[in-house]
Amino acid sequence: MKIKMVPRDDISSSRKKSSKYAPLLDALMKLKPKGDAIQVKYANEKELSSARNVVYAFNRETNKKVKSRKDSVNKSVFFYLK
Repeated sequence: MKIKMVPRDDISSSRKKSSKYAPLLDALMKLKPKGDAIQVKYANEKELSSARNVVYAFNRETNKKVKSRKDSVNKSVFFYLK
């Protein structure tokens, strides 16, 4: 067994890259200011909350301002870069 000390900054402890939200994160990386928005359909409020939490974490890590708007009738949320 080899043991090596590494700086703490080299360790990513974020859980945001779970397979369920990987497509959302990929789409967020492609957003352009005043460009197209991302539409995400959700089944319940818990899914909506989870998707928004992923976006909030993305905002913190990248210093971007991705905003969201909810369409309750069609059960979808739109994410866009202002």
